[in-house]
Parts: sequence; C-alpha cells; structure tokens
Amino acid sequence: MDLRKLKTLIDLVSESGISELEVNEGEDRVRIVNAGSSAPASQVVYANPAPAQAMQVAPAAAPAAPATEEAPAETGFVARSPMVGTFYRAPNPESPDFVKVGDTVKVGQTLCIIEAMKLLNEIESEQAGVIKQILCENGQGVEFDQPLFIIA
Repeated sequence: MDLRKLKTLIDLVSESGISELEVNEGEDRVRIVNAGSSAPASQVVYANPAPAQAMQVAPAAAPAAPATEEAPAETGFVARSPMVGTFYRAPNPESPDFVKVGDTVKVGQTLCIIEAMKLLNEIESEQAGVIKQILCENGQGVEFDQPLFIIA
C-alpha cells in the first residue's frame, strides 16, 4: 500500500473521531486504531500474509504532548513533518546541528533529517527567517504534519 494512502487513512481516523479502521487491499491489510482524544496518536499495523513481513508503527505520545503545549509560545511559520519517522538535528552524532534557536535560515536550507523506513530524508525550510523554537528532541519519533520548528 502506498505511503500517501496510509497518511490519508491516518488523517481520516484522527479527524473523524472513529476509534478503529481496517482496510484490506489485495494481500495488504492495514488496521489503524485511534488511542483516544486524550492522546492524539494512532497505531498503524501494516501486514502482508507472511508474519515475518509485519511492520508496526507506534508513535510516541508522551513527547508529542509538550510540543503542542509549547507551540503557542512563539508565533510565526510552523515547519511541519512531511512524514512519520525519527527526527534528527544533525547528519550524524559527531556533526553539529543543522540549525539552532536564533539561526537565520534561507528557503531550501536543511533544517533536520527524518529517518523513515531506513531512508534519511533531509527536511528543508519552506520559508526564510530566524529559528524561534525547535519543537522536537533529537531521536524522537515524529508523526505526519507534526510541528518541528517555528520560524519567524
């Protein structure tokens, strides 16, 4: 099943308020369970007929809550995650962070890396400005459309 379809299904579950959705497409099966209104995270189970190929994506709900509480503290453009994955502030542990609070960024400048399915995806700034707030911790799991940076 296509990653875009999965994102659409996750959005559908979280926006509609339904507690569970299961979709079968050929041999693929996707089951999305909404954890409830108190924790805006969903659990996605993606399985093929062979049990060894089953994959589970379980977002970290606890780290996401402080990020949403901090978001109103600053105003400006909110750079959001284009995918589900793991947030990294630097290309490797020995390298300096791509950006820090107070740095001036240009359109197209790399802000962070999100690792998704063993692929490292550079996330670039969509707007020029100054980094006012970094809303994720290094190594934290992030959700699709989760706020990552505030740029003013």
